[in-house]
Amino acid sequence: MKNAYLMMSIKLQNLLSNEEGQDLIEYALVVALIAFGATAAMSALATKISTAFSSIGTTLTTSV
Repeated sequence: MKNAYLMMSIKLQNLLSNEEGQDLIEYALVVALIAFGATAAMSALATKISTAFSSIGTTLTTSV
């Protein structure tokens, strides 16, 4: 695992030091950041939706 991480780190450093394709790496980092933010937002939203449905279910069960 450590060896694989080291190899990935070396490859990333090689890509970052090479100025050819620098724009591509920047775009990839932006896309990764957006994907991370969307995943975090969807997780929080899913929790709120689940809580809302549970609340509605409880209200319907107690009123019948």
